[in-house]
Amino acid sequence: MRLLPWTGTDGKACYLSTDDPGSLLSRLADDVEAAQLASAETVLAGARAVLHDDKSGERAVRFALTRAVESLGDALRIAVSRGERIPGRDT
Repeated sequence: MRLLPWTGTDGKACYLSTDDPGSLLSRLADDVEAAQLASAETVLAGARAVLHDDKSGERAVRFALTRAVESLGDALRIAVSRGERIPGRDT
């Protein structure tokens, strides 16, 4: 079972049951993960800029933190998903 990089409409985790990493849904999940990680890099750079700017106001800091929390959640989901797929991993 592969943990997918998105949740269902109810907010619960979605899983894919396949042994084919080249399946259409597996490739879509790979593409979404890559986009999420690229977005996280952009968010991190923006958050750093806000934190290093002494003139950043509360709204900017809150926005940067909100986006950083979202990106961290995505990155953790990706890490868990990939960790679960390591060959020989104990379950």
